[in-house]
Amino acid sequence: MKLIMLITIKLSFQQKNDCKVWLQHYAYRVLLFLFLSLSIQQPLFADEANATASSLAQEITAIITAKQHPYLMLSSFRNRGEDMESLYKMADYRLLWLGNEHSEKNIADALHLLANASDHGLNPINYDTETLGQKLMQALSLAPDSYKELALYDTALSISMLRFAHDLHYGRVNPQGINFKLKLREKKLTDLASLINFSLKEGTLLHLPELVEPKFKQYRKLKAALAAYRQLEAKSPLFGLTINKPVRPGDLLPKVAELRRFLITVGDLPPEKTDSNSEKSHVYTNKIALGVKKFQHRHGLTADGVIGKGTAAVLSVPLKDRVTQIELAMERLRWLPELSVGASIIVNIPAFQLWAIDDLSGINAEIVNMRVVVGNALKTQTPVLMAEMRFIDFMPYWNIPYSITKKEILPKLIQNTNYLTTENMELVSSFGNEVLPVPFTGTSIAQLKEGTLKVRQRPGLKNALGRVKFIFPNEDDVYLHDTPANSLFSKSRRDFSHGCVRVEDPGKLADFVLKNQEGWTTQAVEQAMKTPKTQRVILKKPIPVLFFYTTSFFDQNDNLVFYPDIYGHDATLLGALKKPEDVSDQSLFISKNSSPVELGK
Repeated sequence: MKLIMLITIKLSFQQKNDCKVWLQHYAYRVLLFLFLSLSIQQPLFADEANATASSLAQEITAIITAKQHPYLMLSSFRNRGEDMESLYKMADYRLLWLGNEHSEKNIADALHLLANASDHGLNPINYDTETLGQKLMQALSLAPDSYKELALYDTALSISMLRFAHDLHYGRVNPQGINFKLKLREKKLTDLASLINFSLKEGTLLHLPELVEPKFKQYRKLKAALAAYRQLEAKSPLFGLTINKPVRPGDLLPKVAELRRFLITVGDLPPEKTDSNSEKSHVYTNKIALGVKKFQHRHGLTADGVIGKGTAAVLSVPLKDRVTQIELAMERLRWLPELSVGASIIVNIPAFQLWAIDDLSGINAEIVNMRVVVGNALKTQTPVLMAEMRFIDFMPYWNIPYSITKKEILPKLIQNTNYLTTENMELVSSFGNEVLPVPFTGTSIAQLKEGTLKVRQRPGLKNALGRVKFIFPNEDDVYLHDTPANSLFSKSRRDFSHGCVRVEDPGKLADFVLKNQEGWTTQAVEQAMKTPKTQRVILKKPIPVLFFYTTSFFDQNDNLVFYPDIYGHDATLLGALKKPEDVSDQSLFISKNSSPVELGK
C-alpha cells in the first residue's frame, strides 16, 4: 500500500501538457496497473496453492485411513498404517517423493534399493518393484491437479519403502507363529518413518539399510557370504558325485578333477596350477583329501577325508541351496532383539554346538565352545527359546517329567517293582531339593498314573543329569546339564536327548558361569562336582541363554559352516515366506507399552 500511495502522489505532482510529461504520466499509470494486478493475483496464487495442498492431503489421508492400496500386490497395509501416518504427518501430508526438485533422484534411489532387495536376502517381488517402475514415467508427468494419481503413486512408494525397512530390521515372518519362542523386544528402538524422512531430507536414501539392518557381526559376515555364494552359483557348473563304495586317499575317482575344481570354488582347497597329466589323473590324492576334510568340517560331517555316501550327498547339494540357507540365517537374526552386553550362552541346535561368550561387545571376547547333545528330531525336539540362567545345581536330582514317567518308567516299574531301587530313583509328592521321599506302596503305581506322585533320580553316577545342572526357568522346563553318556559326543549327529541339552564339558561351563562369583575358583567347582550332597548356587547376575536354530553361520574360527535341517525348521520357514499374508506386513515384534527413541538419541 505504501508503494501505491507513492506512485499516486508522483502522478498528481507532475501535471504538464508536453509529450514527455504525458508519456511519463502514462508510464506511471501502467506501473500502477501492473502493481495492482500483481497485488490481486498474489493471494489468488496462494489460495490456489493452498487448495492444491489441501486436495493432496485429503487424498493421502484417505489412502492411509483405508489401509488399502490398489497398486500393491499385498493391498492391505494395516500393520504399516501407523508408520504411514507418522511419515506423512512429518511432511504435513504433502507429497514425499513427487513434485520437488529431488524427486527423480530420490525415487531412483528408492527403486534401486527395492530392486536389489535380494542383496539383503529379501525378495524384490514383495515390494512391488516392477509395478512402481512401470508407473514411474506416468507419475512424473502427471498434471499438478491430478491429486488422486499423485497421492496413489507417492503412498505406494512409501508403503514399499516402509515394508522394505521393516523386513530388513524385524524380518518377514513372526517367529512365534512358527514356534520360535523368542522374547519380545523391550522397547521400540528404531523409528522407521523417522529414518526414511531423515534419509530423504539428507539425500542419503541409499544408506538406509545400514541404519535398520541388524548390528550383529554374524549378520554382516553372512551378508558378505550371500554375495559371494551368489557369484559362485552364477559362474560355477553344477557338481554331483555318486559313489558305490567309500573312496579313500589313493583310490581312483573318475570325477576327481571336477571335485578339485569344486573344492577350490568353495574355498576348501587353495587354487594351484595343474598340468595336463594331473588333470587326466583319476587318483584321489592326499592333497585333495585335505580339502575334503575341511569341507566335511564345514558341513557337520566327520572330518576324516573319506568320501562316503553321506559326504558325496553333501558335496552334491547345489550352491543355490546354500544361498537359501544363508538367506534363512539372516532372516532369523533379524528376529533377535538387541542383545545386552556382557556374558551370554548360545546353543545352535542343528550345529550341536554351544558358545559361552563373556562379552558380546568385546573385540577380544573369551569364547568357550563345546559340543552338545540336543533333543531327538523325531520325538523330543529341543525348543528355540530365550531365557536367563539364574542358578546352577551341583549333584542335582533329576526330576523326571510326567511324559517320561508315563511312557518309560511306569511300564518298567509294572514289570519289576524294584526298578526304582536299581536306577537310584525315589517317589516324591512334589519336586524340590528339600522335599523328602515317600515309600513305595500298593497304590503308588495308580498315583503315578494320575500324576499325584512323581519320580526323581537321586544324585550319583547313574543320574541322567550328571554332576551339574544349569537352570534358566522357561515354560518348556528344559536346561543344560552334564551326562554320564559321554560316548555320544563323538558322533557327528547328536540328537539323542529328551529335549534338554547335554554339554560335553560341564566343568568348563561351570567355571564360565561362576568366574565372577566370589569363592568359586576352578578348584571349588571341581570339589562341588565330587561332593555327594546337592548344592544350589544363585547367580549374582543372570546370564542370557539363547537356544537358536540356524543351518548356516560363521564359527569362532571364521569358517562359514552349513548343517542339515534336522528338525525341518528351514522347510517350515520357507513355507511361511511363500504365504503372502505372512510376508512384509507383520506386526512389529515389540512390546506394546514402549515408545520409540527419537532420531539421533
